Amino acid sequence: MRRASTLASSVLSNTLANAHGGVGASTVHHRLLQVVLFCSSSTTNSYTHRPWFSPFFSSSSSGSARGVCLGVAGALASVATAASLSQSVYAKEPLPSEVVPKDVILYQYEACPFCNKVKAFLDYYDIPYRVVEVNPISKKEIKWSDYKKVPILMVDGEQLVDSSAIIDRLTAKLLPEKSINSVSDKDEEKKWRGWVDNHLVHVLSPNIYRNTSEALESFDYITKQGNFSFSQKITVKYAGAAAMYFVSKNLKKKYNITDERAALYEAAETWVNALNGREFLGGSKPNLADLAVYGVLRPIRYLTSGKDMVENTRIGDWYTRMEKLVGESSRIKV
Repeated sequence: MRRASTLASSVLSNTLANAHGGVGASTVHHRLLQVVLFCSSSTTNSYTHRPWFSPFFSSSSSGSARGVCLGVAGALASVATAASLSQSVYAKEPLPSEVVPKDVILYQYEACPFCNKVKAFLDYYDIPYRVVEVNPISKKEIKWSDYKKVPILMVDGEQLVDSSAIIDRLTAKLLPEKSINSVSDKDEEKKWRGWVDNHLVHVLSPNIYRNTSEALESFDYITKQGNFSFSQKITVKYAGAAAMYFVSKNLKKKYNITDERAALYEAAETWVNALNGREFLGGSKPNLADLAVYGVLRPIRYLTSGKDMVENTRIGDWYTRMEKLVGESSRIKV
């Protein structure tokens, strides 16, 4: 019995320590578990003192007291194990230090959905990167490049362009084990990554510029986050909001959108249906399609359109899981 109690205490201590983040917690939980398990080993005289809770069992048989204690221990084990499993399911996937690029620079617009796709990948894999915010009027920050769009990602001196191509290149270079995924998994991932680029992103602009107040809200965010002088902020906020309000109407026609909110909600529900009950499209961990959807939605999540989307569709739970999992940005603060 003593050996069983010692083993149980060890297993529970380790589980609780892992679930709560380290060795410091282990000592505290070990003390707790000694108390819980004491009555199961006290019949062997391994302890000479009585536990603090012994009055509660004074009128009970030793067998029933042991049963209660073991029941408590079992309950603790279940809770601790669940916590440990939860932590492991929602753990990031940092790269081995030897393969992490030494110098990564992202040329971007803060609110650009394609730039945010790349950032979601970098953040999830804990790849440190610096950001150069490009002025969308002058684009002086990327005049050195023949490619005049964003994102542009410099990785140890190599220029990568186009968000999906950037992610493909990084995956092949840094995550070669991804190639062992089954063909069906790859096909599903590829299908939904294409859906993000060819459908989801086209639904966003008509929503965030749906009316004058939402257009101003969007440009307030854009000008606060972007690389603008003070005078440009004022000009861009009001002139840009007005211009994009009318542009969004043309986009609705181009992509056959009659009701922009309905189209956004439908896209969100389409994605949830694709999950088919899974935590992520990748199963227990996100795949590249999960990161792509999360990346393009991240800039709008706390705008009016994003709040409406979460309130009126089932996408909120998945988004919250992704938000917690991707966690803090690996962007280098300067």
